[in-house]
Amino acid sequence: MQIIENPEVIRDSRIGIVASRYNGAIVERLLEACLDTLVANGVGGKAITVVRVPGAFELPVAAKRLAALGGVDAIIALGAVIRGDTAHFEYVAGECAAGLSRVALDYGIPVIFGVLTVDNDQQALERSGEGEQNKGREAAGSALEMIGVLARLEK
Repeated sequence: MQIIENPEVIRDSRIGIVASRYNGAIVERLLEACLDTLVANGVGGKAITVVRVPGAFELPVAAKRLAALGGVDAIIALGAVIRGDTAHFEYVAGECAAGLSRVALDYGIPVIFGVLTVDNDQQALERSGEGEQNKGREAAGSALEMIGVLARLEK
């Protein structure tokens, strides 16, 4: 998936990825597609930092720390919240989204929501599968596009 019109900006970019260990098999598929997309678009492996956290609820605090430390042009949050029989899904998914959005606005860098919020395991597998439908691939593309957008706005 080649998406960037300004490869120099991307080549010099540094990306932070915060990835949940909960629902690990799904998140690993998202992470693999995300990394493949970044590398395919010219982001070097040393320019990518991956931080693991226990679950989706913890993604915002790790993203905030990465943003506060500086040195990243975008942060990609990867996780999977699968609806169960309780209201737990709403609390985790909602707070995760709100926290990540706040980090983006507070620090002025793209924080990409690559967290699956699905009703069942089948939906999670479909959204983390091979090809373009993988939301990890999509999250990487969004991060690269936003880096380009912000670079153009600065000019």
